[in-house]
Amino acid sequence: MNIDINDIRSFVTVAELKSISAAAHKLNYLQSNMTAKIKKIENHYKRQLFIRKPKGVELTESGMNLYSQYKKLIFTWEETENKIYQQEMCLRFGTNASLGGMRFYPSFSKLYETYPELSVTLKTGETGYIEDEILQGNLDIAYVLGHPTQKNIQYIQKGEDELVIIGKNVINHHHFTDCLNHQNILRTSDNCCYATILEQIYSDYQLTKGELTHIHDHEALIHFTQLGMGIAVVAKSLIKKFNVQYYMDIPEQYRNIGLYLIARNEHVFTPIEKQFIGLNDALNF
Repeated sequence: MNIDINDIRSFVTVAELKSISAAAHKLNYLQSNMTAKIKKIENHYKRQLFIRKPKGVELTESGMNLYSQYKKLIFTWEETENKIYQQEMCLRFGTNASLGGMRFYPSFSKLYETYPELSVTLKTGETGYIEDEILQGNLDIAYVLGHPTQKNIQYIQKGEDELVIIGKNVINHHHFTDCLNHQNILRTSDNCCYATILEQIYSDYQLTKGELTHIHDHEALIHFTQLGMGIAVVAKSLIKKFNVQYYMDIPEQYRNIGLYLIARNEHVFTPIEKQFIGLNDALNF
């Protein structure tokens, strides 16, 4: 039996989600059909491509090599579709400032290499602002940190992170409430998900806030907390990126936060958007 583009896409989706059932749900297949597609590819190459585990699957060495080649095939396929059907070469994209534009640079670089005439609209801001831009039709897709809140937006989880308190003062206290009570607070915005969660903690534990300072440069905010100017809440993934020394975990009920790809409920992803998303997925974004 010949392998077609749907088989290739199925293999790639299973590899990225590390789950046959999750891939079947995403591509709207029966799980038995998805399993058959994977078996078909393994039989074709006479190689075991996945290691089956109680909770999902992992690629073998042969599987990783095939995944790399299949991602290139899918990109070329979608590039061909774009050029033949003369899809509009535009991407209207938004993201949180805290995620950083450089995180998307490899994906943008690849798109510009393939489509030199690509027109990009890029906006950054807190999650609420980006969601509003999506709902108003000013942006089509975005990556944001937070939790699903808008009923007219589709949220596709792409990752997860944890929140921590940062600030030089944390080394002087053993309990997180002591780190917060009467402490000065640094934040980039009153409407970002970090600020919302911190406000909830202060309210739930009936703590007193110190002076509030807005620092719109996220990197500067992080460095100022390390000097002792105040405390802030940020994603734990930023600890290594900015070499943060002083931080503390917050209670579990506030800790988890999701990374979501968002779009309007009625939005149909264009080939360009699918390529952009696929490139980010390939980077384990």
